[in-house]
Amino acid sequence: MKEDYVRRKERWAQKMSGKDRPSRPNAGRLPAGQHEVNNFPVLDLGVHPEIPLDKWSLKIHGEVKNPASLGWEEFMALPQFRDVSDFHCVTTWSQFDMKFEGVSFFTLAELVKPKPSATHLFFIGCDEYTTNAPLDACMDDDVMIAHSWNGAPLTLEHGGPARMIIPKLYAWKGAKFISEIIFRHHDELGFWEQRGYSNTADPFSEDRFA
Repeated sequence: MKEDYVRRKERWAQKMSGKDRPSRPNAGRLPAGQHEVNNFPVLDLGVHPEIPLDKWSLKIHGEVKNPASLGWEEFMALPQFRDVSDFHCVTTWSQFDMKFEGVSFFTLAELVKPKPSATHLFFIGCDEYTTNAPLDACMDDDVMIAHSWNGAPLTLEHGGPARMIIPKLYAWKGAKFISEIIFRHHDELGFWEQRGYSNTADPFSEDRFA
């Protein structure tokens, strides 16, 4: 586990330095049961909270040494991270090479310093949507809170001003309109997980439903 974490951190450091921009062949990238699309479909709870940037905040707390509450300017002052990743929706569509920009989860973790007791995360959006993930799944080189897509600010329909991006999990784990991240010593099911969706949400094992 420690060696895997080190490899993830090394990949992230290469990306932060701008040195890691490998070509990505499509072969083997489409999970079973998925089809490739070239648009960005909108799927959510039907609630699109409009949050002025001067009112936006991100609260990060729980099993951490340094709880934080960031306003938009503080969030944007953190080291910025650009990455290209694939996006897999449980409704069977996938899009390759999505260009996101934001703040990497590694940066946020370094800011709040998770305690050894932290094992899981619970995400809350301004639309009251919730979801969860193991901490280990988010300590990876491609996980971020994104504020931009394809060089433009995230639109409201896509979760702007900021949303979670966790490419290796189905996209419902990437909460839109992110407002709160809680580090916990236990797991707690989110909105869709309580309604029959898989808790682990691995696209490559078609882990869609509980």
